[in-house]
Formats: sequence, C-alpha cells, structure tokens
Amino acid sequence: MELDFDPEEAVTVLTKADRKLARVIRRAGPFTHRPEKMQSPFQALLRAIVYQQLSGKAAATILGRVHDLHPHGSRIKAEGLLDLSQEQLRGAGLSRAKVLAVHDLAAKTLDGTVPTLARLKKMSDEEIVARLVQVRGVGQWSVEMLLMFRLGRPDVLPASDFGVRKGFMLTYATADMPTVKAVLAHGERWRPYRSVASWYMWRAIDMARQAGAS
Repeated sequence: MELDFDPEEAVTVLTKADRKLARVIRRAGPFTHRPEKMQSPFQALLRAIVYQQLSGKAAATILGRVHDLHPHGSRIKAEGLLDLSQEQLRGAGLSRAKVLAVHDLAAKTLDGTVPTLARLKKMSDEEIVARLVQVRGVGQWSVEMLLMFRLGRPDVLPASDFGVRKGFMLTYATADMPTVKAVLAHGERWRPYRSVASWYMWRAIDMARQAGAS
C-alpha cells in the first residue's frame, strides 16, 4: 500500500522542527516504511490479539490453527469464529483470555462496533481508537499500531510504546526513560508527522545496537 502523504515532505518538516531528531534522520536515511495491506479490521485485530505476548513463530502457528477450524479452509470470518466453541479455540492454542477476546471481536464486528475497512478509512484517528478499544483485549497501543502499520496514518504517536520511549531517551540523551506525558509534550513539535518521528525513534535504537555490535 502507498502512503497518503509525501514522506520527503514529512522528513523536511521534522528536520526543520527538531534539531536532535534531524541528526537521527540524517544517520538513518529516508523514511522507508510502507503500510501492510489490510484485508479487514476484523482480520487485523484477530491477528493482533493472537500475537499478544507471544513470539512471532508461536503466534503464527496458533493463528493458522484458528483459521484451519473454518470448514472450507479459507480465512475465518466473524460469523465462523463466533460459531466456534471455547473448547475448540482453546484446542487451537488460545489462552482463556484470548478466547473471550476473539469472541468479543467477532460479536462487535457483526454488530457494527468494528467498522468495515471502507468505513474505517473515512474515520479520524480519534474515532477509530474510540471504536476499537471497545473490543475486549484491544488497547490503545494495538489500535495505534493498526493506524500506523495498516492504514499508514501520518500523525500517530504511540507514546506508551517502549521502543518509542527508549529511542527518545537515546535521541535526547535523557538520564532516565521519559514518561508518556513527556513524550507527548515533546511530540507536539512533530505534528502533523508524528508517525514518521516515531519510526525514527525505533531507528535510533537500531543504530545504537549496530554501534554497540561494531
């Protein structure tokens, strides 16, 4: 998927707005992130719930088992998931908490709380967060990741994310890990491209690791 904003313009704006961030940008290079294709909000959130607190390989295996429970061998939809018993989902490897979460996701997809992809694309970031955090097991961070990595929204700042906070500490040489409030306050100067600035916070960690390994 292509971005709906100009990444070069975003980098130019951020470079002018924040001298220390500009140093990270010069070292890290161009903004190369492109959003992943999203089949539906239901599928994206199902994956997010399954992957919580698991390694990628283990989560992928469990998600594959959940889809395999669909009788026709295709990706499971909300209707099909809601028809599955807790025992079936537990047998696929989901924890009890995740079983309750995916059942709630399916129910809220069918009642319209979780919008269609077409509707989601027309909603503001704030509207999307307000809607999707109503799903059991889906918090603000999960929705922020969807906004950034699936919808490609330009102005999302996941201030509670450990990587963003760690990158901030490295970029601005703070003695301690910054608070969420501090990141949000500083991030005001990054508008309207806070997603891009957040991406560079993650790159700051990557570069620090590479420097430490050399």
